[in-house]
Amino acid sequence: MDKRNILSVKNLEKIYVNSDAPNTHALNNLNLDVKEGEIFGLLGPNGAGKTTFINILAGTVVKSSGQVNVWGFDLDKNPRQVKASIGIVPQEVNLDPFFSPKKLLELQAGLYGIKKKDRITDTILKLVSLEKQANSYARSLSGGMKRRLLMAKALVHQPPIIFLDEPTAGVDVKLRKNLWENVKSLNKQGVTIILTTHYLEEAEKMCGRIAILNKGKIVALDSTKNLVDKISTKKVRIKTDKKIDIKDNDLTSLKVISSLQNEIFLSYEKSKLNMEELINFIKKNHAKIIDLSTDDGDLEDVFLRLTKN
Repeated sequence: MDKRNILSVKNLEKIYVNSDAPNTHALNNLNLDVKEGEIFGLLGPNGAGKTTFINILAGTVVKSSGQVNVWGFDLDKNPRQVKASIGIVPQEVNLDPFFSPKKLLELQAGLYGIKKKDRITDTILKLVSLEKQANSYARSLSGGMKRRLLMAKALVHQPPIIFLDEPTAGVDVKLRKNLWENVKSLNKQGVTIILTTHYLEEAEKMCGRIAILNKGKIVALDSTKNLVDKISTKKVRIKTDKKIDIKDNDLTSLKVISSLQNEIFLSYEKSKLNMEELINFIKKNHAKIIDLSTDDGDLEDVFLRLTKN
């Protein structure tokens, strides 16, 4: 069964009018659909328009034109419902140091007008693994706990979509893993996740689909696998039993990246050369292959190719 669109954006524009400088086109004819239940990545260099996009949905920035529909609500007609359908986990940790996680979540629920009997504070604390710290001061929490508390705050009104804005910026590797476990478990419970990130390997592991934004425009939108498959260059590292002499273009599109005693690192275009031809060429040099490893490129290659001017 096809999942329905939980977020639909058509021809979205945001122009900042500057009196003494040229106008800034922060979002330029943005079109995007996100399906219910997916983990969707929004990538792009600084200034690409990611934050403007999130702020439009959050209601803190007014769009110039275009249509935005969230969970069936139109942003122009039902701004409050749109806001209520989204939870935003900001980049900056902004928590009152003298409140406990439990107090903070209760306060947040009050701000959303959620009646006491309908609050799920304890469930949320469990979900982000903070039940043991429920009554500690926020200032005594570790960096990772504070990040998870921000996630909890965004979940108070049980929104169907969560936006994670650079959730692991400046976070160590162990903590990053821990945050991702949390994100995955939220997603398993049916929450749709949209994340912006600078860490491309993170996006590659986490996201089913990815949109790459550059200068306010979407320059790529596809499944993560398809984006990575689009890279035309393959890199190969080959260890042989003796030194062989390979030069650039001995075979079509072949480039020698480095050549040591009996190890050679090469790249070639997948469409112009295949591995078999390369192996046969080495055998013709009367050398035996001891070890061979390949690299098909990753999201970083796609990203750089699409965002370099």
